[in-house]
Amino acid sequence: MITYITKKLFYGLFVMFGVVTLIFIIFNALPGDPARMMLGQRSDPQAIAAINKELGLDRPIWKQYLLYLNDLSPLSIHPTANSERASFYEEKKYGGKLLFGIGQAHALFIKWPYLRRSYHSKREVSAIISETLPQTALLAMVSMTFATIVGVVIGAWIATRKGKFIDHFFLVITVFGMAGPSFFMAVIIAWLFGYLLAPYTGLDMTGSLYVIDDFGEGKTLQLKNMILPALTLGIRPLSVVVQLARSSFLDVLSQDYIRTARAKGLSQRAVLVKHALRNAMNPVVTAVSGWFAGLLAGAVFIEYIFGWKGIGKEIVEALENYDFPVVMGGVLVISMAFVIINILVDIIYGILDPRIRFD
Repeated sequence: MITYITKKLFYGLFVMFGVVTLIFIIFNALPGDPARMMLGQRSDPQAIAAINKELGLDRPIWKQYLLYLNDLSPLSIHPTANSERASFYEEKKYGGKLLFGIGQAHALFIKWPYLRRSYHSKREVSAIISETLPQTALLAMVSMTFATIVGVVIGAWIATRKGKFIDHFFLVITVFGMAGPSFFMAVIIAWLFGYLLAPYTGLDMTGSLYVIDDFGEGKTLQLKNMILPALTLGIRPLSVVVQLARSSFLDVLSQDYIRTARAKGLSQRAVLVKHALRNAMNPVVTAVSGWFAGLLAGAVFIEYIFGWKGIGKEIVEALENYDFPVVMGGVLVISMAFVIINILVDIIYGILDPRIRFD
């Protein structure tokens, strides 16, 4: 088991290394001058040169890549002599703790990954992500909970009506649900329920979890603003869960022990809940575990359309402003969520089914 877990962790680190490398290559190939973005109208050659030196952009691209890896690594080497270079260790910038010195001018530090600063707001990217990621995670959890509960109920219901009109109707609806692009569905749902039917639903087209008052002195919780984005984000996983649950229940309901339960006079509800549900949930749990990380990425356009202040909306706005550190940090965090969830799911599968460890 230890070998199996070690192998999965190694694969996860290898994937993250590839993601970091790909992100660095892509965003360094895009046009734009970070120094001019930060200085704006006040830019002059001397100030631009100073900013480039501070950010390490005056170095060769391969040195910039090593510096980026050094910033992201929990264990990093920094020069300790006072310097204006980007790699110089500052307590306020990196935090962390000194482990031991390396030579006369360098030392090894342990720290949290440093995601650098926004070009526009000058805030640390980690602070921006820590504010927005919880709202995206909450939205994803509500969407996944809605999709799982409603999907299992509908899937079990239509499984008992195989071949009837309602069965074919929901199968067609789920196909449209899986095929519909998230951003298109978001626009339709926002326009329909947040504009046309607003007098009846009481919902707005846009809105975040908290609403700040006019004077910026306080904020109030607005749970109703979660309804439309959560519904939109949950449409695709709901469609998948309905079809998986239907297929799984059809398979379970054909088993001998289900026929025995029915022969004993148990009601259809008792058969489904007490005997079929547990065994039919295995493929659904598999789908849910994989879809949760996908919802973090799928929330990007949905948050932007509904004005939900999450990491997806922050990434889109950063792309519009060419604020690459925020985009890179957001993509890295979402990628890390994918990798961690997949590793945990693989480990759980290995615990539940020993045969998987030897695949």
